[in-house]
Amino acid sequence: MSATSAAAAQEDRRVKHLLLRRFMRNRVAVVGACIIIVFVLFVIIGPLVYRTNQTVTDLASANLPPSLDHILGTDAVGHDELGRLMYGGAISLTVGLSAGILATILGVLWGAIAGYVGGIVESAMMRLVDAGIAIPALFLLLVISAIVTPNVVGLILIIGFTSWLVPSRLLHAETLHLKEADSIATLRAFGGSHGRAIGHHILPNAMSTIVVAATFQVADAILLIAYVSYLGLGVQPPQIDWGGMLSSGLTSMYSGRWWLILPPGLSIILVVFACNAVGDGLRDAFEVRGR
Repeated sequence: MSATSAAAAQEDRRVKHLLLRRFMRNRVAVVGACIIIVFVLFVIIGPLVYRTNQTVTDLASANLPPSLDHILGTDAVGHDELGRLMYGGAISLTVGLSAGILATILGVLWGAIAGYVGGIVESAMMRLVDAGIAIPALFLLLVISAIVTPNVVGLILIIGFTSWLVPSRLLHAETLHLKEADSIATLRAFGGSHGRAIGHHILPNAMSTIVVAATFQVADAILLIAYVSYLGLGVQPPQIDWGGMLSSGLTSMYSGRWWLILPPGLSIILVVFACNAVGDGLRDAFEVRGR
């Protein structure tokens, strides 16, 4: 390894250590990261330890309060509520994470291309984004979900394709700044392609913005799936998610069956808070790197 490569590797390690140290100083962000890890383990490992049947109804065990046999009680058809929380959480987190990543990818590519190409193309692409932002994503999601009965993959695609506008605005602004760098000017002078400029120079240097945007997109996607499922337009039975659990338990709220409402509601609140906290922590850490 040459001295230049060794120095670059050492500098890269120093920057990563600085980012990690700055992130760890943000106690709220660390708590958020721990919450996310706990919920991921809960929905993945939980069903392997706490085995329940979430497909067969057992009306003889319907609406039972929490006990040693059913830690969080049962719902109106006898399903164990804790097992249902794990099963519904797996779908909510899968849809939220996948849709958030999809929206980020679409927005990043759109914004980077528009910002780099410029001119009429940029104006047309960003005016389309402005028009899309004027229409609430929840409204579009409800309309599409009412027309097409969604499954897990369908919800990922619907949420992803209705939530990419904000990341595109962020990457557009970042690209306008980055394309003035000396490395881009050198690449253009030697006849480098637009794809190489975006893929090898723009996107790597905008990674901090991309990562932070992705965390907020995941949080927004989890909220959107909860909204849609609460209104009965989410995944269809026997599948369930946390929003669907809230919708199913709503009629039991006045009967004192709190175990049908509080667990999924608190789970949504905690996960969304955790994603936003991690996003704030990453944003603060990357701002230190920029300085």
